[in-house]
Amino acid sequence: MTDTPLFPDFAVHRIPTPDGHHIHALVGGSGPPLLLLHGHPQTSAIWHKVAPALTQQFTLVLADLRGYGDSAKPAGGADHAQYSKRTMAADMLAVMQHLGHARFAVLAHDRGARVAHRLAADHPGAVLRLVLLDIAPTLAMYEQTSDAFARAYWHWFFLIQPAPLPERLIEADPAAYIRDVMGRRSAGLAPFDARALAEYTRCLALPGTAHGICEDYRAAAGIDLVHDRADRDAGSQLPMPVLALWGAQGVVHQCFDPLAEWQRVAADVRGHALPCGHYIAEEAPDALLAAALPFLLEATP
Repeated sequence: MTDTPLFPDFAVHRIPTPDGHHIHALVGGSGPPLLLLHGHPQTSAIWHKVAPALTQQFTLVLADLRGYGDSAKPAGGADHAQYSKRTMAADMLAVMQHLGHARFAVLAHDRGARVAHRLAADHPGAVLRLVLLDIAPTLAMYEQTSDAFARAYWHWFFLIQPAPLPERLIEADPAAYIRDVMGRRSAGLAPFDARALAEYTRCLALPGTAHGICEDYRAAAGIDLVHDRADRDAGSQLPMPVLALWGAQGVVHQCFDPLAEWQRVAADVRGHALPCGHYIAEEAPDALLAAALPFLLEATP
């Protein structure tokens, strides 16, 4: 494994959140601001294959979600509101405002895309454009859960079990959790750089990470659905342009109709499948850039 850093020219920031915690972020490149949000069980290291091209066009902000990476990992409460996507979205708004970006685009994968959805819903004036990778809306996925989906996304139902059971099992062998969760997807572990895998393993082993990721999923199965149903009942739609991309070999493609589901919650949606599985930025970085860059570079009305 090479010692070359994944983001050699990025500055490291520790940015306060509205509730007194902190978010770890890397900033690099130049141009309009673009916030990048990772998924589970990963960190902002997922973007290392696409960051070099993106920095030619954008000022990139690579943030670790609360509970993940080197960001704060507060204890969750009874209602899991500390890890609601509303709270996590407020984190990211604070990050961008702290860095001087009042309006920005977002490119987000998996759990980060769920945070991005809530960020766009709660703060539509801040989000110019939204690229969402390999998810359908959380509410749709829970309401349409099938046997095939539950078996493939078993971790959705494992991580929401009451503390400390899932935390204890993850903490017993974080490296095995990384290998098993990521390696059982369609592409196995082959697409992942050894440095990135080492970073995911390091961060999962940090005190509080197992609890943080469990709280993320507990919130998604509870308070997040309350917020999503309120939006649906109000007839709310995301007003900014949305690009939804998903892996043709992934579970989301097999079990849902992502484009149709996003068209239910956003006014201007386009999208298609890419030739890969779930981890798009690492499995198919060139295809992602080919699809996302033209959309991100379009002039916003």
